[in-house]
Amino acid sequence: MPTSFTVVPVKDGTRKTAKENADDNKEEDERVSGDGIPKENSPFINNTDNDKGNTYDGTNMALFEEEMDSNPMVSSLLDKLANYTNLTQGAQEHEEADDDEGQKKKTSPQMGTFMGVYLPCLQNILGVILFLRLTWIVGTAGILESLAIVGLCCSCTMLTAISMSAIATNGVVPAGGSYYMISRSLGPEFGGAVGLCFYLGTTFAGSMYILGTIEILLTYIVPKAAIFVAERKEDEVNALLNNMRVYGTCCLALMAVVVFVGVRYVNKLALVFLACVILSILAIYAGVFKTIFEPPDFPVCMLGNRTLQNNNFDKCLKTDIVDNLTVTTRLWKLFCDGTETNATCNEYFLNNNVTLVQGIPGLTSGVISENMWSQYGPLGMLVENQKLESVGGSDPAQDIYLPYVANDITTFFTLLVGIYFPSVTGIMAGSNRSGDLRDAQKSIPVGTILAIATTSFIYVTCVVLFGACIDGVLLRDKFGDSVKGNLVIGTLSWPSPWVIVIGSFFSCCGAGLQSLTGAPRLLQAIARDGIVPFLQVFGHGKANGEPTWALLMTAGICEIGILIASLDSVAPILSMFFLMCYLFVNLACAVQTLLRTPNWRPRFKFYHWALSFLGMSLCLALMFISSWYYAIVAMAIASCIYKYIEYRGAEKEWGDGIRGLSLNAARYALIRLEEAPPHTKNWRPQLLVLLNLDSDQGVKHPRLLSLTTQLKAGKGLTIVANVLEGTYLTKDTDSKKAEQNIKSAMSAERTKGFCHVVVSSNLRDGVSHLIQSAGLGGMKHNTVLMAWPGTWKQSNDPQSWKNFIETIRETTAAHQALLVAKNVDSFPNNQDRLGEGTIDVWWVVHDGGMLMLLPFLLRQHKVWKKCKMRIFTVAQMDDNSIQMKKDLQMFLYHLRLDAEVEVVEMHDNDISAFTYEKTLVMEQRSQMLKQMQLSRTEREREVRSMNQSNVRRMHTAVKLNEVVVNKSQGAHLVLLNMPGPPRSRGGDENYMEFLEVLLEGLNRVLLVRGGGREVITIYS
Repeated sequence: MPTSFTVVPVKDGTRKTAKENADDNKEEDERVSGDGIPKENSPFINNTDNDKGNTYDGTNMALFEEEMDSNPMVSSLLDKLANYTNLTQGAQEHEEADDDEGQKKKTSPQMGTFMGVYLPCLQNILGVILFLRLTWIVGTAGILESLAIVGLCCSCTMLTAISMSAIATNGVVPAGGSYYMISRSLGPEFGGAVGLCFYLGTTFAGSMYILGTIEILLTYIVPKAAIFVAERKEDEVNALLNNMRVYGTCCLALMAVVVFVGVRYVNKLALVFLACVILSILAIYAGVFKTIFEPPDFPVCMLGNRTLQNNNFDKCLKTDIVDNLTVTTRLWKLFCDGTETNATCNEYFLNNNVTLVQGIPGLTSGVISENMWSQYGPLGMLVENQKLESVGGSDPAQDIYLPYVANDITTFFTLLVGIYFPSVTGIMAGSNRSGDLRDAQKSIPVGTILAIATTSFIYVTCVVLFGACIDGVLLRDKFGDSVKGNLVIGTLSWPSPWVIVIGSFFSCCGAGLQSLTGAPRLLQAIARDGIVPFLQVFGHGKANGEPTWALLMTAGICEIGILIASLDSVAPILSMFFLMCYLFVNLACAVQTLLRTPNWRPRFKFYHWALSFLGMSLCLALMFISSWYYAIVAMAIASCIYKYIEYRGAEKEWGDGIRGLSLNAARYALIRLEEAPPHTKNWRPQLLVLLNLDSDQGVKHPRLLSLTTQLKAGKGLTIVANVLEGTYLTKDTDSKKAEQNIKSAMSAERTKGFCHVVVSSNLRDGVSHLIQSAGLGGMKHNTVLMAWPGTWKQSNDPQSWKNFIETIRETTAAHQALLVAKNVDSFPNNQDRLGEGTIDVWWVVHDGGMLMLLPFLLRQHKVWKKCKMRIFTVAQMDDNSIQMKKDLQMFLYHLRLDAEVEVVEMHDNDISAFTYEKTLVMEQRSQMLKQMQLSRTEREREVRSMNQSNVRRMHTAVKLNEVVVNKSQGAHLVLLNMPGPPRSRGGDENYMEFLEVLLEGLNRVLLVRGGGREVITIYS
């Protein structure tokens, strides 16, 4: 049953007016859709728009006060991230809506691995096929081929579970279960197509469970309740199918009413249904071991080597002696035209003896050797024991009218695969309940894989034990006609066959109800996504969210399966849809793994793209093995839905893997990429590297290219650019030489990307043109990387540092991120291997997550692989440092990042004399006052009159520099928020002084300035 992971922001304790509350509610409504799923505009749990009005009065962070107009402080962000809760969706949500009259009760998820994943998966996997068809499959295919069928199907689901575990642990999985995983990994077209196929599979599963329920009811519990009764043996199959249609339709209507009235009843009975499954399986094992000492007495009557239906006679005799007289039995009447001993009888009946064979000879009887091999045959083939003597004389045309046990369908290996496969489905039950789990990222993989391992063990042992205990003719008797209409698996159980009959009946009822509960919610989730326009009506429901229209649609489709009426015909249909769903789960995992998107960081580590491709291939093979024409039909349906969504559906950007692949697909991809900006999950630094060249057009800082290689690892876009001053006509030769030198340097540093040399009348305009126009279509840069102008103080030309500041302003205006490497020549080259050390991140202002993403990307490269990541954040006087640390650790856990966390306290100390001294030196330089000889009195007067804003900013730089040097002087790399330049260009030189003070005493530093968008997310 699909559930969702809904995140609700917890408001802080400040009082607000009624108008402010109304505004907040309006904003909340805009961020949350009608189904309670947060919009993906903000990739974090809570949007931080409400923090924009916050002001900051302290002096510690004055250098960043302009940033705080648009970006939250880290402490504020972490406080919001920590205070969230999840509301379970689906059935529990509707139940609470009914109980509380529309007011949802906010409860923390408490379900663990066992109750939340293991048992639901166990209940969904074990079911109707085990009780009604497994003995027949073992008898028909033999033990060896049955083990092959079980092995193929269980291997398919195990490989799919591994892929599913990787996807499910790569962030939070909200409502929709497998549909959400596939659609967010492969895009709306694939997601919609496969989601609808999974919906159809779940719906037809409901049909199969209802048909199983009616088959148990009419065949084994109350056979006399049949409305259509066959007068001739050849009409029995049609009569059974008609009874299934009538009773199945009534049962479907009853179940639909139960689900419509309230799914709370289904939820409360779930434990009862599960208990029925477990008790039934225990009864089977108990019965098997009891056969060692005392096999049950279920004799099978044989005529020659043919099995007889033991429904219309009581004694397995042709004649009997009563009062010393030889009289004919009821069996005689079935084969002869009279009761007299001289009546005309069937020739085969006269030529062969009647014998009794023990249907369950027991575990130690050695019958296992007889059941090793397959016994396939056409429709109407008689069930025979080849070891018994048989004299010819039969007429095949007449045999169909006689009470022999015969095949009701043509049997072959691939058919049995299609019939058996539904017995291993249900592995998504855990991922569908992610919102109910205490730790979904741990519980889903462990619970699902353990459930598959447990059920695989049950199926394998049942195949072997059935073949070792039950005679082959009874195994091949699908409906138990040779043992007076008993359920074959029931004859083996202990203490009574009724344990299995009643248990399997309630198990099928429960599974049918759960299918009718889950399928409408899956359709509702697809409809509410808005990717299939004609399904939008099914997104609506009752006032409490119950999917009324979707339930009606589900019941209508389910009725199609009921009208087919044959369990053996419906099973391959739902096998196709489930196999297609599992195929795309494996494909999604494989694509994400091969693309290596920065957001692909599953906590479940035991996966590999080769396993996903093997699972995908196995799913495709099983589709065509089971039924090649059903496979083609299912693929045609999915293809039609795909094309419909592509041409008519709403455009969605979910950060899918196909989006990543399109970056390498030339023209078609470029056109696609221009349609919408990339989603947060696909965001990676697409670099524009601004290189400086010397007078001979040689690269000044080749280590900047080394850093580019280590940061990119050959992924995404890299444009290495340079600007030459002059006109293109006069600088043509220099331009080509510069381009050649840059390409050589790129080759030497193994930097994969493009070279772009621009000739401009001045350096400033050239850099501006590059920032605006570099790239093509969707292949444009989003990040500018440049070196710190280390000689700006010594240069007589102020244009160097003015160009640097203007570049900062232009990247900010273009919403591009900026990376500035200080002391770039000391950075490691690609051949270096840094030992154990740290990459220190100083997270002062939240700028979209760049500071979190960059160390993760660097550590993917072998140069930085052994480095550990440390994150420092700054606490103010009013902040709770201990709580901030806990919140930051939880935030990193959701981001799937491993890092040490430290909160540094910076209190509002008095501004030191050293700070005033540094400020005065700065202002003297900028005002050319250092040429003036000031007396001590004049100097003190100058200090008193100095700009207090500059004093506060210098105070921030000095204090922050002290803390950073103290904590991170030995780090291999320090990443630090880059303060923005002043709005007024009059303070540009002061801004450079602030940065110099901030970075003083540090070796390798990477200043980071975000581009105004989120670049990292907790969502899958």
